[in-house]
Amino acid sequence: MTTILPTYTGVLRGTGTESSMLSAMHGQSEGVLWGSRIQLEKQLQVISVLQWILSFLIMGAACTVALIYLFCTDFWLIAAVYTVWLIYDWNTPKQAGRRTSWVRNWTLWTYFRDYFPIRLVKTHNLSPSRNYIFGYHPHGIFCFGAFCNFSTDVNGFLKKFPGIKPFVTTLAGNFKMPIVRDYLMSVGICPVTRDTIDYILSQNGTGNAVVIVVGGAAESLGCTQGVNRVTLKNRKGFVKVALQKGADLVPVFSFGENEVYRQLVFEEGSILSLFQKKVQKLVGVAPCLFHGRGLFSAESWGFMPYCRPITSVVGEPITVPKIENPSEEVVDHYHTMYMNSLGELFDKYKTEFGMRESDVLVIQ
Repeated sequence: MTTILPTYTGVLRGTGTESSMLSAMHGQSEGVLWGSRIQLEKQLQVISVLQWILSFLIMGAACTVALIYLFCTDFWLIAAVYTVWLIYDWNTPKQAGRRTSWVRNWTLWTYFRDYFPIRLVKTHNLSPSRNYIFGYHPHGIFCFGAFCNFSTDVNGFLKKFPGIKPFVTTLAGNFKMPIVRDYLMSVGICPVTRDTIDYILSQNGTGNAVVIVVGGAAESLGCTQGVNRVTLKNRKGFVKVALQKGADLVPVFSFGENEVYRQLVFEEGSILSLFQKKVQKLVGVAPCLFHGRGLFSAESWGFMPYCRPITSVVGEPITVPKIENPSEEVVDHYHTMYMNSLGELFDKYKTEFGMRESDVLVIQ
């Protein structure tokens, strides 16, 4: 037995089997660690998107209730101080807000971007000596592409468009809720009101880009997978503002924005469709019936979006003259130019970003 063991050991050493076994064990260990790291990143991606959805859906109501509750506790002084600050700071959102580079560059947004993933594509240079209105299409359910590309810096907007500062606009009601207003302002989001847009384009210098989701909540009611439809034909207000302020118009189309959720779209004119539109007009938010994947499994239903690529392509700017009182004919002229430019942008890049050559952009 003592003779056999040394001989067997020598064979192992001679053939390199022992070394191979150790290498295999080491490789397996690295594989386990690598797999664990990937799994952790996936979980962080889910958490990053989840917190954003919950912030959008319930953070405002939760913070309002919490502030009222604090007034009924021993911490009422904290609530009182914040309320005084809220009153003092009430008009800040209308005056370009209060963005913070630190918040816009949170690592959290990197995981948010990689969940889908989301990309930003530049097609033309933008001069920092001009102001711009970016028309973002389509709305989708949550405007993931607009938020990631223009309210955070994880896709390098400031490097791709040096000297340009983006301001994403959203419902003014969001800025009446405590804490939420500060959170939104920290990433450069402002109210989509005439006063705010006028201030940014006329009293904030040059190099400003106001991002407007032109189709708004009404457009979200018709968004669904495989459908490329935007609400634009009768949306001319942003063109009139561009003319009055001399701000160039820039079409932006996000390929994949409609693919991350599946929505139940009711037939036009039906009772449920009319109900949705009525609620949307009353409160400004469209009551969409949609679903995505589950929180813990891609195979189950839930409110998490599907992992589908979203690519926001920033098109060529349309030079707009400054006309304080533009006629209806002039507004229509530039509105038509904008619609044509958006259609050309869609046709040029649709096959590159996952669509078929036969796909058509429907402008309604």
